[in-house]
Amino acid sequence: MIDRKEIIEIVEDYDTNKIKIAAVGSHSALDIFDGAIEENFSTFAFCQQGREKTYTDYFKSQRDANGNVVRGIVDESMCLSKFNEVLNKDVQKKMIDENMLFIPNRSFTSYCGIDDVEDNFKVPLVGSRNMLRSEERGLDQDYYWLLEKAGLPFPERINDPQDIDELVMVKLPHAVKKLERGFFTAGTYDEYLEKSKSLLKQGVITQEALDEARIERYVIGPVFNFDMFYSPIETEMNKLEILGIDWRFETSLDGHVRLPAPQQMKLAEHQLTPEYTVCGHNSATLRESLLEEVFRLSEKYVEAAQKYYDPGVIGPFCLQTCVDKDLNFYIYDVAPRVGGGTNVHMSVRHPYGNTTWRKPMSTGRRVAFEVTRAIETGQLDKIIT
Repeated sequence: MIDRKEIIEIVEDYDTNKIKIAAVGSHSALDIFDGAIEENFSTFAFCQQGREKTYTDYFKSQRDANGNVVRGIVDESMCLSKFNEVLNKDVQKKMIDENMLFIPNRSFTSYCGIDDVEDNFKVPLVGSRNMLRSEERGLDQDYYWLLEKAGLPFPERINDPQDIDELVMVKLPHAVKKLERGFFTAGTYDEYLEKSKSLLKQGVITQEALDEARIERYVIGPVFNFDMFYSPIETEMNKLEILGIDWRFETSLDGHVRLPAPQQMKLAEHQLTPEYTVCGHNSATLRESLLEEVFRLSEKYVEAAQKYYDPGVIGPFCLQTCVDKDLNFYIYDVAPRVGGGTNVHMSVRHPYGNTTWRKPMSTGRRVAFEVTRAIETGQLDKIIT
């Protein structure tokens, strides 16, 4: 792990009047850049060839003679053969020379590799570098381990598929789609065998992944992704904020639920088991009597992170939950960085963030606003790793 002191020494040489906000051009980068523009920062996208036009063309910024943005959100970009070329020493030197603060998203850690992010990427990150590893399911100290240490609720694990006696979710990666899921549900061991055999034959999952899969009791209820923010530099008000809530559109699951049950039963074998590939998000709010519980869960997560992942949470994180019939929350995933669904709040911003700050406040803008506050108060070292 790169020593935090080394990163602080690098940022001490930055010209804070010329800070640029940078990110990998994928995942929730549009929200990051949109928020940065709102806080009067320049933006820089690192794109991958073949999927760059969103950032280099369609959302490219245009500024007037006074430097004000009149269209778009991406000021500059660099097109790479592969995302992991941001690790190249010359690319990192460019970032440091041009005063860039890098905002990590899921694509950054997935395409670049968590080991390299921790050991070889010496650009200042806004957020907790060491917490990014906790998102890698199956590692010794993944987010399940942290949830257990924090005493937080998560779906019960079934260690042996032969013990399946009610509906479960089998969690494993998709064999072809690198960042997506090969998840499937089963209510009995026989159904587990039947579905896994079919998915193996279709090439959706691999036997190796199936052997390492996590099996959890299925919590029947709606899904809420809580987009939270923790500020280590806040001194007067609560350091913890809820910015907004989103939920996912998943293929081909959402197509299945639109079909009558008799039609579902008559689908071809390759259509029978839905896939859970995320293709979009929508916004939500929560019954007010449940909001305090969300804060309680988030506070426990923050406290555990501070204990086991010093310095703990910095900035945005996302608790992905489901709620049962008795209004109990179960955390089934955690994102220790900008969440994947925050683009839904661009322009209109997050409803709770707007209410807290009395101005439009998305996750992307909240990150940039934290950078602004840190610069103004001389505390930039407290929000980077």
